[in-house]
Order: sequence, then structure tokens, then C-alpha cells
Amino acid sequence: MDTKAFKRSLQHSENYNRKGFGHQAEVATQLQSEYQSSLIQQIRDRNYTWQRGDVTIRLAQAFGFCWGVERAVAMAYETRQHFPTERIWITNEIIHNPSVNQRMQEMEVQFVPVEANQKDFSVVDQGDVVILPAFGASVQEMQILHDKGCQIVDTTCPWVSKVWNTVEKHKKGEYTSIIHGKYKHEETVATSSFAGKYLIVLNLQEAEYVSKYILNGGNREEFLAKFAKACSAGFDPDKDLEKVGIANQTTMLKGDTEKIGKIFEKTMMQKYGPTELNQHFQNFNTICDATQERQDAMLELVEDHLDLMVVIGGFNSSNTTQLQQIAFDRSIPSYHIDCVERIKAGNTIEHRQLTGELVTTEHWLPEGKIAVGITSGASTPDKVVEDIIEKIFALKTTL
Repeated sequence: MDTKAFKRSLQHSENYNRKGFGHQAEVATQLQSEYQSSLIQQIRDRNYTWQRGDVTIRLAQAFGFCWGVERAVAMAYETRQHFPTERIWITNEIIHNPSVNQRMQEMEVQFVPVEANQKDFSVVDQGDVVILPAFGASVQEMQILHDKGCQIVDTTCPWVSKVWNTVEKHKKGEYTSIIHGKYKHEETVATSSFAGKYLIVLNLQEAEYVSKYILNGGNREEFLAKFAKACSAGFDPDKDLEKVGIANQTTMLKGDTEKIGKIFEKTMMQKYGPTELNQHFQNFNTICDATQERQDAMLELVEDHLDLMVVIGGFNSSNTTQLQQIAFDRSIPSYHIDCVERIKAGNTIEHRQLTGELVTTEHWLPEGKIAVGITSGASTPDKVVEDIIEKIFALKTTL
């Protein structure tokens, strides 16, 4: 399938909208009342520090809603206003935040059901409105919706679209796209659908494994088993790794994506020589500015003296997990929570570990004066951060 031609054709369709419906002013007021916080603004105005009693809160200097997320949520609200009586569907969570997705359901925006790990588009009828979330949707899903005659509202973040354009360039030059990401993540699923040949690597260890295979060969069956769910159909590691280009899931750690790019640049230079490098290796910068800013702010925050760190965001939010990783790597006691209800009475907290396990920790707030670092992922409203800060203040007075 010529995905570039399809995308161009879709964007010229009268049933496709990517710019909203002219209700920005009303929606902005609604979003401000539901998601913004006067306390968080005060903390920003006081150099991102706030003290009450024995607790000093230190906020990261970049956190919470990014522009792409704000845009996606605003477009979803506009869609409901513009189509007050039509059935509205969304192909995935609009963003990875439980309170925002709950709000979508309250607005009668329904999620396309999933049966046996497959989306069931049979429930969607001609004339229904379908929102594509900030992470995007696969080209196959777009084709189904277009063929059904649905009204498509595309809230895909432009940074994600930039990655799609990159893998399109790889495909045109017959380069295999090496995608740094999680093969199950909806953004990576969408990105790989626009690629030609592709291989998804999760981390530096997998990148090194592929590098060694390129240089020395190896066990083909082992390779294909290892990446069985993370490569294009019919992938042949003995042929399809002669020309590679780098792309990424926009929420991965910036430093890791850069290191993976360097691994493959060095590998191709070693195998083919510096004069042939450009014929075998391509690397365009697809790192999202907002992800980078939040990671940089977190790196700065953990240099302060902190007794503990609270990282706020959806448990399925990749960019939030990367922020948690930064605290973990520096051995700072840290707690990834998605909402204020995770903080229980009696100095107990329910939180997600990097392994994905949900655990309960008692006595998580130390006695005496404490400094608490706070950050939140790009899908977290300021109001959620405020609720958690207020809960920490209230809990600390009872200890």
C-alpha cells in the first residue's frame, strides 16, 4: 500500500478534519475550569517551590500537559460540541490519563471495543464520528474508517506525524526502519504501519544484539524468535539490515534514542566504511521537544536534595515511566501514581513500580521536615497535580 498517497487522499476528503471546528474559545474556558489549577500557577510563580508546615514541594520546571496533548483534548471537546447528537467513537484513549478518559466517557465519546486483542470496527456505522487520538492510528484503521464513510477527526500529535514522515523517507530509500519503542504501544503500532521493512528495539541491549548480528551474523532462528512481534512480515535479518534508518516512539528517553542511533551509525561505518555510510544509514531527529523538556527538567530536579519523588501520570503512559526511571536510577525513593485516590489513609500509598507491578507501601512519608519532588507526565492535568499536593500536605499534618 502506498501509505503516503493514502494519507494525502484522506486529508483531502470532506469527511476528514485535523484543524477543529471553530469552537476554540468556548472549549478553552471549559478546559481551564476542568483541568487547570490556581495553586500550580502560584507554585510556578514562586520559582517552582512551595512550603507548608514541614513539607517543601519542589516542582519540575517542565511537567504536565504538553501542547500536543492540549490540542488533542481540545479537539475532542470541540468534536462533541460540533456533533451534539451523533455517535462519537475514539480508537484508543485520547491520552494516557484516567481522569481525562473518564471525562470522554461522560461526554458519551465511546471507545471502539476490543475483542481478543483486536478492535471491533463493526460497531461503527457510516456517518458516525471517529476521533483518532494523540498517539495516532494505524494506516489500516484509517482505511477502514475512510471506507465506512465516517467523519474522521484526527488529533494525532504533529511530533508523531513527523516520525511517520521519517519512516516514509526510509521506505522510499529502501532502508529498514529501526524504531526505538515498545512494540505494543499504540504510537509504535501506528508508526510501524507507515514503514516498509521495520524492526522495533526496546532498549540498548536489543540494539547491541542487532548490531552484533549485522557485524558477525548469528542464529537466524533465534533472532526471528526474539523479535517475532517486533518486525515487519517476512523480515529477513540477513538481507533487511544492510540499510537502516532510525526512528523512535516520541515518549522514549531521549538519551537512549541518541545512543541507539550512535550504535547503528558506528556499526554501519565499521561494516561498510565511512565513504559508504550514507548509503547504509539514515538518522533524522524525531525526538519530541515536550518529552525532552520534561526529561531535562526531571534531570535538573533530582540534583536537588529530595527525600522522595512523586511521579504523576497514567500507568500506561510511556513518557511518565521514563520520568520514573530517572528517579530510580539515582536511588531516590519514588512513587508513580495516576490519581489522588492512590494516597490512602494511615500514610499508605498504592503505586506502580517500573516492572509494571502495583504495590502498596506503608510509612512512605517520612517524619519531620521533608522535601518532596513532584513531576507529571505530558498527559496529566494540573488539577490532578494540585489534588495530590494538597493530599500530601493534609496527610503530613496527621503524622
